[in-house]
Amino acid sequence: MTYHRISYAVWEITLKCNLACQHCGSRAGQARSEELSTAEALNLVQQLAAVGITEVTLIGGEAFLRNDWLEIAQAITAAGMICGMTTGGFGITLETAQKMKAAGIKVVSVSVDGLEATHDRLRGKPGSWQWAFKTMSHLQQAGIPFGCNTQINRLSAPEFPKIYERIGDAGISAWQIQLTVPMGNAADNSDILLQPPELLDVYPMIAQVAERAQQEGIRVQAGNNIGYYGPYERLLRGGDAWSFWQGCSAGLSALGIEANGAIKGCPSLPTSAYTGGNIRDYDLRTIIEETEELRFNLGAGTPQGTEHLWGFCKTCEFAELCRGGCSWTAHVFFDKRGNNPYCHHRALTQAERGLRERFYLQRPAEGNPFDNGEFALVEESIDSSWPENDPLRFTANKIQWPEHWSQTAAISLVGV
Repeated sequence: MTYHRISYAVWEITLKCNLACQHCGSRAGQARSEELSTAEALNLVQQLAAVGITEVTLIGGEAFLRNDWLEIAQAITAAGMICGMTTGGFGITLETAQKMKAAGIKVVSVSVDGLEATHDRLRGKPGSWQWAFKTMSHLQQAGIPFGCNTQINRLSAPEFPKIYERIGDAGISAWQIQLTVPMGNAADNSDILLQPPELLDVYPMIAQVAERAQQEGIRVQAGNNIGYYGPYERLLRGGDAWSFWQGCSAGLSALGIEANGAIKGCPSLPTSAYTGGNIRDYDLRTIIEETEELRFNLGAGTPQGTEHLWGFCKTCEFAELCRGGCSWTAHVFFDKRGNNPYCHHRALTQAERGLRERFYLQRPAEGNPFDNGEFALVEESIDSSWPENDPLRFTANKIQWPEHWSQTAAISLVGV
């Protein structure tokens, strides 16, 4: 049956958090009202296994702030699923890491969003950067494989090569990267978001770092809003002939769960527009099988699979394969999916035409978890003057390359 299409779940087990990130899409901080009880959570574990989930990643907020988080992790492992975790890393002691190992947590991703000052600024708490690295040391001592995840925006992008250098030295095995988009707190701080033409300098930089990481045995994992058919697509998505973006996977291979039992096809999607149901009202199989909010991607590969496209994406030669890129990214910019401004191919195509695109806030977000405002998109000459009062604008000459790296290689790639 089609419910076996989904194999991976990301589960926000609490919205309680000990950080206050400027770019937090869920506006984490306080626990949600009516978060699932232990009994409800353990029942959901069994339902996840029953519908064919093979891997569950626990997130928050901060997952370890929920009292029964290790019991949930242990139940996931006992049900035959792989249990992973994503964390801000603020407060994971060696003893906690050892308990995580005992509970069966197989892999952990620690968020690092800049060098120390930038990371602490974005994460809203002094000392958060130092704690992230302490946590990685504790995970290493406990024998839990770990990687990092990094948001790329105007604050972190200039430091990107040096971020890699520091987390590489810390012993990561993988590094997941994604572009910051205007959901939740990031919708209120849209000045930190990269503008589409800035991707022309961002991607050569990313490629240079990814190539070095590959040589050093560290996997760079491109998030769902990275790339799209530019010259570095295969490098960023795995390196072989079939490593390229093949459309949004929400509801196809991925599932998102909110702490109060709401079910979405992807953990990043806005709550109001994409919740298929709540496990307090329906069993998980019914939500996956019968709700349109989890079935909107089932038309992939058919003429219906591109009906939602508009703007540039509707005219693109990759439309049937790409289907508008990451649904989350497009929706939080324009309050509907189907036109993705964060596309490398698109920025390159526009530049060849002597054009560039720029967005500006038209309607602010209301202030709820996983909410979004609405942005307007303007198309203008690539030679137009850049708006005044934009001190965070990203350009290639702001990139901080480590001194011992080959500057010749860095410069040649940035010029591509």
